[in-house]
Amino acid sequence: MDRIISTELMEEDHIMELSLRPQLLSEYIGQEKAKRNLKIFIEAAKLRGEALDHVLLYGPPGLGKTTLAGIIANEMDTHLKITSGPAIEKPGDIAAILNGLQDGDILFIDEIHRLNRQVEEVLYPAMEDYAIDIMIGKGPSAKSIRLNLPHFTLVGATTRAGMLTAPLRDRFGVVNRLEFYTDKELTVIVERSADLLNVPIDQEGAEEIGRRSRGTPRLANRLLKRVRDFAQVRSDGTITAQVARQALDLLEVDSLGLDATDRNILSTMAGKFDNKPVGLETLAASIGEDAGTIEDVIEPFLLQRGLIQRTPRGRVITRKACEHLGLDLQVYLDGGEQ
Repeated sequence: MDRIISTELMEEDHIMELSLRPQLLSEYIGQEKAKRNLKIFIEAAKLRGEALDHVLLYGPPGLGKTTLAGIIANEMDTHLKITSGPAIEKPGDIAAILNGLQDGDILFIDEIHRLNRQVEEVLYPAMEDYAIDIMIGKGPSAKSIRLNLPHFTLVGATTRAGMLTAPLRDRFGVVNRLEFYTDKELTVIVERSADLLNVPIDQEGAEEIGRRSRGTPRLANRLLKRVRDFAQVRSDGTITAQVARQALDLLEVDSLGLDATDRNILSTMAGKFDNKPVGLETLAASIGEDAGTIEDVIEPFLLQRGLIQRTPRGRVITRKACEHLGLDLQVYLDGGEQ
C-alpha cells in the first residue's frame, strides 16, 4: 500500500501538480539560492542571445526540479521537451530527441543518473560541441557522419548526484542543489495552492499542513487535498487548525510528519533492540520491510530531522526521537547515545 507521506510522484499528483505549478521565477516559492543564481544566468544568456548553460538540479524527490525546468523554459521564452533516463534505451533514441530540438530549446531529463553508458556517450559531444556522430552502414563499409545540432540547454534532474559519472557531471555549467523547505515556506505554498483550488483556509490551518509535510511541496499539496475532503464532509468546508489536525491525525501523520511506518521503525530500534546499534538488514527483517525502501525512502528524512543516527556499528535512535515517541529516555538511551 502506498504511504500518503511518500515523496515519490503518485498517479493522483499528476493533474494536481500541473494546475498548481508556478510558471515564472517570481512565482516560485523557496530555494532562494537556486533562484538567485538561475535568474542571473538566464538574464545573461538572453542579453547575449545565447542558449543557457546546461543545468543540473539535484536533491530529494518532490522539491520542484521538474517545475524549475518548466520555469527555465518560460523565462527563456522557448520550448520544453521532457523525458527520463530509463525511457531512453538506445543511442538512437537520444539522437532522435536531440535532432528534433530547435535553437534555445530546453531538454529536461529526469532521473538522469539512470542513463545507460551508450546513451551517455552520445550526450558528451552533444552537450559540448552541439553535434553527434552517427554510424551509417555496417561492417567494413560503415562510416561515421557528424550531425550538427541546434544550440540547446540540457536540464538534468537527479535524486542521486553521486551516481552521475564524472564526465557527465563536469559538462553541466550550472549545478544547483535543492534543499528541504522550511515550515514557513510550506505554509505559503499551502496558502497559494488553496487559493488556486478555491479551498477556504486560514493561516493556522495552512501552518498545520505545512508543519507535517516533511519539507516537501509535493507532499504539502497532497495533504491539502486530503484535508480539503475532510473539511467538506466533517466540517463547513473551511480548513482551520483544528480541522487540519483532526484530518491528519486520522491519516496517521503526526506533528513531525511521521507516519505509522516511521514510528514503527523508531520504536523497534528503541524497544526490540534496546537502542543498541542495529544493521539495516536486521532492522528490515524485524519490521517486514524491504531494506532498500528503508535506506532510500524512509531513512533520509529521519536522518535529516535528527531522529536517528548512523554509527560505525549500526543505527540508533536519538534523544529527540525518544521524546517524540514518549519513551523513557534513560532506559532507551543507555544502549545508544552517550
